[in-house]
Amino acid sequence: MENINYTCNDERTFSMLCHLSALSGLIIPFGHIIVPLVIWLLKKDEFPEVYRQGKAALNFQLSLTIYSIIAGILVIILVGFVLLGAIFLFGLIMTIVASVKSSNGERFEYPLSINLIN
Repeated sequence: MENINYTCNDERTFSMLCHLSALSGLIIPFGHIIVPLVIWLLKKDEFPEVYRQGKAALNFQLSLTIYSIIAGILVIILVGFVLLGAIFLFGLIMTIVASVKSSNGERFEYPLSINLIN
């Protein structure tokens, strides 16, 4: 991972919030996509790193949603229950890691993320 020279603390804070706000999905339906999207749309033109980190966070959350839908279908053959649990834990851990890395001024790239937003 590479260190980034942020121009101000606000850029670092909003970059971190792009990742951390995905946890709102634990409370708000589709909050894992809507809240990071709103932060990204509001700040992407103001801060270049928020543009990059917000896009990465959204791509990861959309990827997790796709994986969860597939696992939900696989519940029919019972393997989906294990996959849903694994996807949940993976998403939670990667979101926290990305938030910490971004807060420390490091760029984080999510594993298994589909690049849906270019």
